Amino acid sequence: MTAYAFAHLRPTDLHEDVLNYIERIQETLDPFGGRFLVHGKEVEVLEGPFPGTIVLIAFPDVDAARGWYDSPAYQAILPLRTKHIPGETLIVEGVPADYDAAATAARLRTETGL
Repeated sequence: MTAYAFAHLRPTDLHEDVLNYIERIQETLDPFGGRFLVHGKEVEVLEGPFPGTIVLIAFPDVDAARGWYDSPAYQAILPLRTKHIPGETLIVEGVPADYDAAATAARLRTETGL
C-alpha cells in the first residue's frame, strides 16, 4: 500500500542550509522509491489557521518511507532543515483504490455501539 511522508513547515527566512537540503534530498529518496507529490507550492487554506506550507512525498509502502527517513543519507542532511524551519513530519499509509468511507463509518458504528 502506498505510504506518504507529510511535513507541515512553518514560515521562516530562507537559509543557505535549507537550499543545500533541497539540492540533496532527491538523492536520499531515490533508493526508496520516493517521489514528491507536493513541494514548494502555495497552500489554499479552506478551514482554520494553517501557517506555512506542506511537503508530500509518496513511497511504495510504509517500510520504504521509514527506511528513507531513518537512512544515514537522509539523517545526514535532516539538520540542515530542522535547524532553520520549524514544523512536523509524519508517515501515513494510504487507503486502497476501492476504499469506502461509508463502510468505515458502518464498522465504527458497530465497534462503538453508536
